[in-house]
Amino acid sequence: MKARYAEEARRDRSDASRSASCCGKGFYRSKEAAELPAEALAASLGCANPVALAQLQVGEIVLDLGAGGGIDVLLAAGRVGPTGRAYGLDMTEEMWELARENQRKAGLDNVEFLKGEIENIPLPDNSVDVVLSNCVINLSTEKDRVFAEAFRVLKPGGRIAVADIVLLLCRNGEIWAGCLAGALEESESRTKLATAGFTDIRIEPVRSYSASDAMEFLRTVASAQLDAEALARLREGKFLSALLRARKPER
Repeated sequence: MKARYAEEARRDRSDASRSASCCGKGFYRSKEAAELPAEALAASLGCANPVALAQLQVGEIVLDLGAGGGIDVLLAAGRVGPTGRAYGLDMTEEMWELARENQRKAGLDNVEFLKGEIENIPLPDNSVDVVLSNCVINLSTEKDRVFAEAFRVLKPGGRIAVADIVLLLCRNGEIWAGCLAGALEESESRTKLATAGFTDIRIEPVRSYSASDAMEFLRTVASAQLDAEALARLREGKFLSALLRARKPER
């Protein structure tokens, strides 16, 4: 998986319309796109726009888990302003370098990209107001650890706004290098967030997937092996991109 995302970072970014996302396009408005380097847009691998849905406030400290080329970090930095700060965390050296270059092109000073794993966030306890992530947590084999780490770094009263793939039925035939990789059932997502300590848990659909989307999933992930039942669920639109919202209690 790490090799795949390193390859994505090295891909030609000259055409911003050629997004690498296997989850569709159109998540970012033209006004938002105008704020960003073309390379950041072209590197998008997400399944929604968590920044637009997170209700960020000026002065907040934001962390994006699995920041990739930095698109959501750069957008968040603009929302929180110079008194706020936006961190982006990614495990891939090539993505980290791409994000740093995109930051330079965007001319933003309130941004810092960190190298590391989302299961072991290199930030202190109670240091972040908002945790974002965009179609990344589904890739982790240690989701409980990811949610626990997000809870740890959030300040009391802090919140999480995660865009990810949610299954409406039981999973089968996981694809570990694409948008459906390790996707959780809706009820399972709620349980894991609650176990980590989160409250006010909400799961809000962003987009459902059709038969043509299913074919795109299979085309973009060459190693995918789906059985007939899993493919049928894809064709029936049983997968959603959704926004998972939750809050860390004040005490």
